[in-house]
Amino acid sequence: MNSRLRQTNSFKATSRAAAGLMLMMALLSACTAIAPPAEENSDWTHQRDQLQELEFWELRGRVNVRYDNESHTPRINWLQQNVEYHIRLWGTFNAGNTQIVGRPGYVSLENDGETVYASSPEELILRQMGYELPISQLNYWIKGLPSPDSSFQLSFNELNQLTTIEQADWTINLSDMRQYGQVSLPRRVELTRPRNDIRLRFIGLNWTTDALTDEIAEE
Repeated sequence: MNSRLRQTNSFKATSRAAAGLMLMMALLSACTAIAPPAEENSDWTHQRDQLQELEFWELRGRVNVRYDNESHTPRINWLQQNVEYHIRLWGTFNAGNTQIVGRPGYVSLENDGETVYASSPEELILRQMGYELPISQLNYWIKGLPSPDSSFQLSFNELNQLTTIEQADWTINLSDMRQYGQVSLPRRVELTRPRNDIRLRFIGLNWTTDALTDEIAEE
């Protein structure tokens, strides 16, 4: 009887491990493959609501930073878990291997073995890296949402996909929209602000989202 119980438990554990491995492989495939072009968006309100519910996501790509007559293009890995974010920048001399971890009211930045802390990510990044990265609002903008903290203007293309957000003196252009489960997310995002002549271009973005995970799990 005990032997049979051990075999049953072993089978269940193996099955769970196999299911977990299959899900991991599916997610890895989703990360490395380029998602298909986004579909026509017949209802922006519905798309907005779905994006607002997207609280767990990860993106990989590059960010070209042009600021104060300098230009750098580090790689970026951004993991968002509800209100907490983990951002890694690496690949250029000014970024080195930089880890930014934060949540509302707290942020830490680790670079070359040194860690500094602040209450604002924008202040910390400007002080340590020499350019502005509006993380508090970028959390919304990079998904294709206006930030809820100020007024904004939106522009759409012929497929009713959001292409431009104008907010807080920034212009955010979204392009090459891709379909991830029920939501569309940009492969390219460009932020410009005439004041200080700053431009951030996020390019080659690949996303992993909780919406995509749910879809794979249902299959």
